[in-house]
Amino acid sequence: MLPAPTLAPVSANDTDLIVDAQGLHAWYGSSHVLHGVDLQIGRGQTVGLLGRNGMGKSTLIRTLLGHVPQRSGRIVVFGQDASHFKPYQVARLGVAYVPEGRGVFANLSVRENLVMAARAGRNGRNDWPLARVLQTFPRLQERLSNQGGEISGGEQQMLSIGRALMTHPELIVLDEATEGLAPLIVDEIWRVVAEIRASGIATLIVDRDYRRVLRCSDRALVLQKGQVVLQGKAADVADSAELSAYLGV
Repeated sequence: MLPAPTLAPVSANDTDLIVDAQGLHAWYGSSHVLHGVDLQIGRGQTVGLLGRNGMGKSTLIRTLLGHVPQRSGRIVVFGQDASHFKPYQVARLGVAYVPEGRGVFANLSVRENLVMAARAGRNGRNDWPLARVLQTFPRLQERLSNQGGEISGGEQQMLSIGRALMTHPELIVLDEATEGLAPLIVDEIWRVVAEIRASGIATLIVDRDYRRVLRCSDRALVLQKGQVVLQGKAADVADSAELSAYLGV
């Protein structure tokens, strides 16, 4: 396959990068899923990750975060070589993860789900305390004493995002945060994504609504069969004649 067309150069220099991943390969058993993927995320930057189902988006996220043991390539996070880090070590660098499927602890209360994650961020960052999370998600305020398994799917998604924010991250990774949710809840999640972006937290977003991803992103990458086939400024990717072919729309 030809190298991915680059519509605009990465604007961040090395000192501005949170993540600098180069030549990533990943396998599940004998299945070779990622084929030499490069990805950079700058401080405060929102990056959209697009592609049809099965093209390697979630595998790329899981590889960056240390969840895929069969991997090769170089992953640098805040200047540290994290190529062989385990997930908890990546998290300690200031990276939060909102996984597909939410990962809520069903037998803990909403409050317990939130406060168990609370810790100061890099350099003592503490701009997402419990009060701000509850102000951002009023529904959670009303459900504090409910167990995680008792609240709706949309509320669980809010809880998962709120829990990630309480780690005061420099980068938050959202994998299909609106999947299976009612339209009103989807709008609420996107409102929060915009608020996160405005607060200066960098974001890596995977979502099926590629139009919304592109509208709220600074840069975007498109994966096809585990390779980057299109990348650049989000507005340029949105206008690319190749986009519909790669996404099958």
